[in-house]
Amino acid sequence: MSTIADIMRTAPVIPVLVVEDVAEAVPLAKALVAGGLRVLEVTLRTDAALDAIRAMKKVDGAIVGAGTVIDPDGLDAAIDAGSEFIVSPGLTERLGRAAIDRGIPFLPGIANAGDLMRGLDLGLTHFKFFPAEAAGGITALKSLAGPFGQCRFCPTGGIGADTAPDWLALDPVLCVGGSWVAPKGAAPEEIEALARAAAALG
Repeated sequence: MSTIADIMRTAPVIPVLVVEDVAEAVPLAKALVAGGLRVLEVTLRTDAALDAIRAMKKVDGAIVGAGTVIDPDGLDAAIDAGSEFIVSPGLTERLGRAAIDRGIPFLPGIANAGDLMRGLDLGLTHFKFFPAEAAGGITALKSLAGPFGQCRFCPTGGIGADTAPDWLALDPVLCVGGSWVAPKGAAPEEIEALARAAAALG
């Protein structure tokens, strides 16, 4: 199994996906992978999410994980569905220990120094900075990265094609998360083109 660091270095952008109809899952995954974005985060915000993960796992080249995992029950459901990594909007000791115990690559959300220290106490060094823009943007992450030089980040939340390059230019940032590469209602060819442009940011 890959480490979370390996996964974060696969492509400069991790698509954050809200799948409402499982029939959309495979065409969406194929378009993103064809465009060069192989790491796909399916958020557990819809009834279709777990089935979407199962379907996307069958797409050649796709690395499929679950996002919006907030407790051990959601963690186990995501793993049972075949998730290869787990993303959470925040970090609790309970969820962190559960993810570590299951041995799955885990990217917990942090927004401040206390969150980071909690993660470091658990042995974690790779984090999602969330919500990136609302939590203070690039200035805030630079301030956090100073005393926590061993940490690496995937900023997510409010980032688009126009601002992603600025985030990716920061040394501690390995990738960014974003939904702009898969806008609701977009055709597969449009998504592939957006993915191709995002993949080129690396």
